[in-house]
Amino acid sequence: MPEAIVLSERPEQKGVLRRARPFLKPHRAILSLAIGLGTAATLALTLIPSVVGWAVERVAQKDLAGLYTAAGVFAALVLARLILLRTGEIWLAKAGERVVASLRDLVVSRLATAPLRFLETQRSGDLLRRSTAEIADLASFVRADLPDLLSVTGYLIFTTVLLLLYSWQLTLVVVLVFLPLSVLIMRWFQRGATTAFAAEAAAQGAVAATYREGIQARELLTSRGAEQEWRDRFDRDKETLRRTTLRSEFVVLRTGGVTLAQAIADATILVVGGGLVLAWGMPLSTVAVFVVAMRQLFDSTNQLTNLIGQLQTSRVGLARLLNLLDTTERPPRTGNGTVLPERGTLEASGLRFSYVDGVSVLTDVSCTFPPGARTGLVGPTGSGKTTLAKILAGLYPTDGGTVRYSGIPLDEIAPDELRSRIMLVPQRVHVVTGTLRENFRLVPEPPPDDRIDWALERLGLREWVARLPEGLDTPVSAAADTLSAGERQLIGLVRAALVDPAVLILDEATADVDPETGDRIERALDRLHAGRSLIIIAHRQSTIDRLPRAVRLDAGRVKVGG
Repeated sequence: MPEAIVLSERPEQKGVLRRARPFLKPHRAILSLAIGLGTAATLALTLIPSVVGWAVERVAQKDLAGLYTAAGVFAALVLARLILLRTGEIWLAKAGERVVASLRDLVVSRLATAPLRFLETQRSGDLLRRSTAEIADLASFVRADLPDLLSVTGYLIFTTVLLLLYSWQLTLVVVLVFLPLSVLIMRWFQRGATTAFAAEAAAQGAVAATYREGIQARELLTSRGAEQEWRDRFDRDKETLRRTTLRSEFVVLRTGGVTLAQAIADATILVVGGGLVLAWGMPLSTVAVFVVAMRQLFDSTNQLTNLIGQLQTSRVGLARLLNLLDTTERPPRTGNGTVLPERGTLEASGLRFSYVDGVSVLTDVSCTFPPGARTGLVGPTGSGKTTLAKILAGLYPTDGGTVRYSGIPLDEIAPDELRSRIMLVPQRVHVVTGTLRENFRLVPEPPPDDRIDWALERLGLREWVARLPEGLDTPVSAAADTLSAGERQLIGLVRAALVDPAVLILDEATADVDPETGDRIERALDRLHAGRSLIIIAHRQSTIDRLPRAVRLDAGRVKVGG
């Protein structure tokens, strides 16, 4: 049995930025420009304390002209910073949005080509959160927080260099007093944040999954009186989310200790700086530069602690997103270059399949479907009919054995060509919110109206469409049951006629439909059968009686009867 494909609830965060580099590379030029502009804006801000110190010196020397010059330079720096900062933010937002858009497109592409077996084993709410909410959170971080993070980091570096140039003694005081306390507090925060934020993200995914599953199963829950059981399950997941969120908040509160470190550093600088002015003749302007620079330095440190929390949340989301992309990545299937005939034999030999280790669903199943044959898959519930149908359609990989079309294994046929040769119409045909016409067009090459009219005429379904309130423009909803199960099947048959596959597999096409719709489906099948193989999973005896041959399944084993 192939190894199960699963998503990690708390994927490894180490090296997540390195793993994201391939997505950044195409936008490197714009990112470099944005970072350059942001760096220039930060440098302008860093120089402001020096201008303040210069102004203090001019005042001490009663140099009015020099004071005016300092004020003009101050205004120019503020204006330059404003222009550079906003321009850099715009370019960074553009680059970030492009990166996020490429990630979003890649997620959609990977999920569209992910193995059906993988999609069926994942909680849809968690998949939805990874592919939508966490991408949205990442986009929000890029727009709002990343520019500030780069600016604050640059300011801390530039200010440290500036202070060293003015006084290595006072800089040493800052380093010895403020830096060790800040580092200890941030390491304390980082230790708790890695697990706390990952646990919160996993809990959010679980809540979303449970909520979505309950909404989808509302009819079943109501009819069985199981609403309370679902509420209890949702409450348990919600309580887990509450606990993990509180834990994250308590971890974030650890960063408040930086304020204490700032107060201690401020007091120390005032005492030591004042002593150096009085005892050693240090210029008062130097102390003024330190006081102004340190105030901004401390504010930047506070801002950095908040941004690190946001960075950690985004890092967790990015790790979960990359885990989804890594898990769903598959080497492209291009086929072996063989030109397939329009019609051919579908043959299965020695198929084995299990959903769970040790529990066989299909055992040594072999059967053949010649071109133009009408074959039923018959057997009791749980005998493996639907599983066999999905394997025959190439939707499930086998644990053993081979399925061939016209002598070529399905895994050697390019996906697009395989979909045009073998098509499965499931028991519950999926529709999207839109019009009936738009649902008919959900095929590889969306057809024009005249092609749809041709398909309806061929299947004898013109009258059915004409009786609908707005014909082809009749609204269809994916969320509400605007169509009966039989009408959904008719949509599936029209799509099949538009694709014109060599092999058409129908899963319980006439199950749970009224007699009139069932007869309409069977007449459409009679017309659709011409020149192609039909494989029909059937329970209705009238349907079985109309089929000249059958593959009978019992406990995952096959017996072929005519």
